Amino acid sequence: MALTLPEPEGSPSDWAAPLRGDLATTACMETLQVGYLHAVAAAAGCSLSQPFPDNGIDWHLSHGSAAHAADDEVTIKVQLKATQQTAPCPAGPYFSFTLDNDHLRKLARSRVAVHRILVVMLLPRSVDDWLLARPDRLELRHCCYWVNLAGHPVTGKRRTNVRIPTERVFDDRALCAIMARVGAGGSP
Repeated sequence: MALTLPEPEGSPSDWAAPLRGDLATTACMETLQVGYLHAVAAAAGCSLSQPFPDNGIDWHLSHGSAAHAADDEVTIKVQLKATQQTAPCPAGPYFSFTLDNDHLRKLARSRVAVHRILVVMLLPRSVDDWLLARPDRLELRHCCYWVNLAGHPVTGKRRTNVRIPTERVFDDRALCAIMARVGAGGSP
């Protein structure tokens, strides 16, 4: 017999604050974005692997399909980033994100055997607003955006601002489209 607890009254922001662990917020942000990536990969039918050591690339995603022209399985490399510096649901066609030049150089290489993308998660400032679970859904707030930085110039001394298009929401359909383009011999 399963017991269900009544839902608290009011909106989630009105509920009593839970006793959260003392893990650094940035570590929690990283964990949440990895969960997001896993959910998107699962819905897209992709497998994931994590290189060890990571050498500046966080994940490899592979997508198998007989429809791929290049091979029956194609792979992309993914660098994950998360920020609270940009408000969720940014207005306009893009938002700016600052990358260390070493990371940018790795992501901006044009001639690669395996394509790379940057995936940036925008998170609300309050951890209480990151997640909402209900019997009919699990919501992660807010979302990730992706960009292919191949050929992007390094312009700063130590860090460079890059533009992330707001139309490029990283979800299962976007990942399937990326893999279809790569599987046809193109770029993400």
